[in-house]
Amino acid sequence: MTAQSLPESPLPPIPNKRYFTIGEVGGLCDVKSHVLRYWEQEFTQLKPTKRRGNRRYYQRHDIELIRLIRTLLYDQGFTIAGARQQLAQAQKNALNADAPAPVTPPREPTLDWP
Repeated sequence: MTAQSLPESPLPPIPNKRYFTIGEVGGLCDVKSHVLRYWEQEFTQLKPTKRRGNRRYYQRHDIELIRLIRTLLYDQGFTIAGARQQLAQAQKNALNADAPAPVTPPREPTLDWP
């Protein structure tokens, strides 16, 4: 049996805490620390909080984004550029869905002369 035919193991649930270290995120997302640092350079949406000593602290939304990036790259086979486009499109769609529908003013009746 090859590695490709093995079923994927689901990622562990995200614990209910505010901040996660890069090592914890790597374990939660099945991604190595150096890959996470590289993705920070490639995906502008991924911006963990940096504290004393330049230590990175990720929040829940960062982990969800990393899992989405991982799915796009590893499971769906997108390139970095393609994954960037998918994320940009998803953001654009989310903004459009949140925006209120444009209000069209009522049309005044027109008189048609024979």
